[in-house]
Amino acid sequence: MTAPTPNACDARPAFSFEVYPPKSVAAASALTRTIDHLAAAGPEFISVTYGANGSSRNSSLDVLRYIKDHTSVDAMAHLTCVGSSHTEASRLIREFLDAGIRSFLAIRGDAPQGADEGDTTFLGDLHSAGELVQLIHRVQIERVPYIETVIPGLPGARGVKTERSKVRIGVAAFPNGHPNSRSVTQDIDTLLAKQAAGANLAITQLFFHADDYLSFIQRARSAGVLLPILPGIMPVTSPNRLRRILQLSGEKLPAELSIQLEVEPTDEGQRQIGIDYAVRLGQDVLAGGAPGLHLYAFNQHDTVLKVLEGCGALPVPAAMP
Repeated sequence: MTAPTPNACDARPAFSFEVYPPKSVAAASALTRTIDHLAAAGPEFISVTYGANGSSRNSSLDVLRYIKDHTSVDAMAHLTCVGSSHTEASRLIREFLDAGIRSFLAIRGDAPQGADEGDTTFLGDLHSAGELVQLIHRVQIERVPYIETVIPGLPGARGVKTERSKVRIGVAAFPNGHPNSRSVTQDIDTLLAKQAAGANLAITQLFFHADDYLSFIQRARSAGVLLPILPGIMPVTSPNRLRRILQLSGEKLPAELSIQLEVEPTDEGQRQIGIDYAVRLGQDVLAGGAPGLHLYAFNQHDTVLKVLEGCGALPVPAAMP
């Protein structure tokens, strides 16, 4: 799978989004409107998260089907190893494939709340994202072992093609290291293993400084990682959101952003600070050679679209007469 490339006509950067399943009827209605706005911007794909142990299985599939049926954008399904047997995981992958999904983000997944990260029994039969990548490919092969083709000039005759439709399988990358990683070398080795398993795209965990991403890319390329690695960028529009993000990700506190958000008294001012910070980050990684941008949208379209506009990925709106 080649890296996403900007449209040759306008040379704007490629981009993609992540959303999560809604938790209420009202949120579901709002999300469809958000997806419509995001899709209209022309992303490479929109990914939909998936809860541990299948906690959002049905709602994730509903969102994926909406993207597939109501937009022209590729829908990417998240899959995790947590709590799945081989049989259960294979059944879920087949269900997504039967629904027309051809893009996946394969991640190991976090331990359920209260579980011991050292005790990996919570993972089920699949112990790594690499194993999940291999399983996706295997299910795809078993599901469509060959394709019959018509032989010109021979009515009723059929030929057999073993070439199947390709699936896009993304994996996670960690510029500042996975929380359970023992070293930077281990993070690179893990990414190499995912590539060897058949992954053809990587998306990074969030980061707050361009050098975190760019230095990670340099190390990865030197080690032999060839797949495109999209920088994951999350606009942080309030002090509370920043604290929550740091708690979940284990990232270090970005002092400059934190101070600006804390001293700004208005919600609108904080939102603008978060947008401006994300724009600068996006511009810097694109200038450093990033193949595109992946935006964590928090199920809202206006903020991430403003970031893309500032990064030159969207046409600047025409001035009102």
